[in-house]
Amino acid sequence: FFFLLFFSLHILLLSRHLFDSQNLATDNVSVIEGETATISCRVKNNDDSVIQLLNPNRQTIYFRDLRPLKDSRFQLVNFSDNELRVSLSNVSLSDEGRYVCQLYTDPPQEAYADISVLVPPGSPIIESREDVVSEGNETELTCISIGSKPAASIRWMKGEDDLTVEETYDRMFTVTSRVRFSVTKEDDGVPVDCIVDHPAVKDLLAQRHLEVLYKPEVKIVVTYPDGLTREGDNLDLTCIAEGKPHPHQINWLRVDEDVPPHAVVTGSDLYIENLNKSYNGTYRCVASNAVGEAYDDYVLHVYGTSQLTIAPDRWLPHARDGAPQKIDHAVIGGVVAVVMFAILCALIVLGRYFARHKGTYFTHEAKGADDAADADTAIINAEGGHNNTDEKKEYYI
Repeated sequence: FFFLLFFSLHILLLSRHLFDSQNLATDNVSVIEGETATISCRVKNNDDSVIQLLNPNRQTIYFRDLRPLKDSRFQLVNFSDNELRVSLSNVSLSDEGRYVCQLYTDPPQEAYADISVLVPPGSPIIESREDVVSEGNETELTCISIGSKPAASIRWMKGEDDLTVEETYDRMFTVTSRVRFSVTKEDDGVPVDCIVDHPAVKDLLAQRHLEVLYKPEVKIVVTYPDGLTREGDNLDLTCIAEGKPHPHQINWLRVDEDVPPHAVVTGSDLYIENLNKSYNGTYRCVASNAVGEAYDDYVLHVYGTSQLTIAPDRWLPHARDGAPQKIDHAVIGGVVAVVMFAILCALIVLGRYFARHKGTYFTHEAKGADDAADADTAIINAEGGHNNTDEKKEYYI
């Protein structure tokens, strides 16, 4: 009994060893529609067991190196004791499925190779809700990628910026993506890209350039004079207006007053000759197009001759309106304060100096007073003097 049990266990272990040693393997395959797929059935340590390849319907494609199936798209690439390799050309969606590598052992072994067919999407199509959009409004673009497998992924870019999108799918793997955003005048001419990502294709995109309408941008340029506007001078102003569409109308006016009667308006230019102070005021250029209107102002200040000769170095033309710059009274006050403080300090120093070096002197009545015994004698000495008396000297500083 023990002998039979030992013999049975030995046979079981031997069969498991043979089964493990003949390891059958294969790989899944992804292939683009119309290209060639290769299926490889590999055996490790084959003991002359038969290898065959079956299609998803369990029909034999190759039995060893023989092809029972009459589909000529299957071709033998390699046959040996350790490998059966078969190619399938011009792959279509109908070829997709699970293929079986079979090894005739006891029991038989099977390994499975799944063929996935990739269908690249067609060229994407961008559709717009409107061809032209005005500044500040919202536009909507739709990008459609048709007939891909698996479904394509769509990204949007406006210039260098990514956009948030909405995507929908249908059963035929057609992807529709929509994007909405507001536009500004800076977006005019900016490309918007619909980028399709798919494992079967690279660098597939569609592009549309935005066309944005915006109201004019207006700027007044002083053609003459270059500096200050003086009495008797001429004034020449040019109005520069840019917009989309181009401004169809440019008008000159004087705010709150009438334009001088002899002013000449030629298109975008305003010309006034022989200026005087009565022409002072704000002159406005107004430009308009289909989107809207805009304006720019020029403030005219005509200077008389007396104004320009008082302090010509302090009257400089303004960059826009020709008005004089304001004098900084704080600076002038500071300078005056410093000068007065310096004078006061000098007077104090001189006063202290004279006080310390004050001179000593005597009147005629006081001459000889030091040598007289009384007042009468001092007066006589002062009038007549004494030859033996030292003369007092006076020093003045």
